Amino acid sequence: MVRAALLPAVGAPLELTEIELPEPGPGRVRVKLAAAGVCHSDLSLANGVLRAKTPVVLGHEGAGTVVSVGEGVDSVRPGDPVVLNWAPACGSCHLCTIGEPWLCENQYAASVETYAALPDGTGLYPGLGVAAFAEETIVNENAIIPLPEGVPLTSAALLGCAVLTGYGAIHNAARVRDGESVVVFGLGGVGLAVLQAARIAGASPIIAVDVSPEKEELARLHGATEFLLADEQTPKAVRRLTGGNGADHAFECVGRSTTIRAAWSSTRKGGRVTVVGIGGKDDLVSFSALEVFHFARTLTACVYGNSDPVKDIPVLAEHVRAGRLDLDALITDRITLDEIPAAFERMAAGRGGRSLVVF
Repeated sequence: MVRAALLPAVGAPLELTEIELPEPGPGRVRVKLAAAGVCHSDLSLANGVLRAKTPVVLGHEGAGTVVSVGEGVDSVRPGDPVVLNWAPACGSCHLCTIGEPWLCENQYAASVETYAALPDGTGLYPGLGVAAFAEETIVNENAIIPLPEGVPLTSAALLGCAVLTGYGAIHNAARVRDGESVVVFGLGGVGLAVLQAARIAGASPIIAVDVSPEKEELARLHGATEFLLADEQTPKAVRRLTGGNGADHAFECVGRSTTIRAAWSSTRKGGRVTVVGIGGKDDLVSFSALEVFHFARTLTACVYGNSDPVKDIPVLAEHVRAGRLDLDALITDRITLDEIPAAFERMAAGRGGRSLVVF
């Protein structure tokens, strides 16, 4: 029996309870969690913005130690430190074979199969295939990334989503070059990771935008050279800070139509807007046919940092070892399982950076 934060139904409060995990079957790995980050996607699953089968154990950003492995598993052994991958690529679908594993057609397969049970036998689903809001979990072998040396196990949890997404948005999706200007909308865990990645890329200036004035100090700590409070005049303010042109790159890390529009209007002619945040299906964004032609901007989404975690996590680990990437600075609250609802409230209110459940 292990303790877990269970979502019994969409919109219901989380329940701290005990669950039963089976022994790992063929191709499966049991992991003892060291830490799990609380991501906005978890909140979106809890409130129904994103769909999930219930009852479900949420949490998809985690790291821990292998407890046991099933038949046929040869990439890790008991005792190995690992990072969990919530979007493992199958390697054989069309999108995987053309080099876009972050869009794998089968990456969510594990999330629609029960993986554990309540004491009464009720089957439980793993949130995004991972179920990291528990002391231990069981995942497929392809959801396991061995943790490179030199990265503390607890803070390594952030590599599983926030950092991989933020770094990938800069280096994989937008491919920001040295000296290019960047504006980042939304300074949660992912937005702060985007700031650090922009600094690593040599961007200048790096403009951070948020609704909370308390985020300024945090933004500058992570690499922002300028900070703006979000309002209707934000695009004009961004243009003033970029020689009247607008930013070369805008990153929207909120997932709302209003901030997507603001990011679009803050970008220069021929610039690039990368949408990292996940929005609602009924929150529509509109552009006139004329402005699409006139500004010649590129609007694109970024899924999981357009990353291949197997290749990219070792790169991130090298940045951590070299001191270029500060994982601990992203963590604003270290919490327990029963404090996840309070972390959800902070996210919904736009407060803080990343909350980390430490087991």
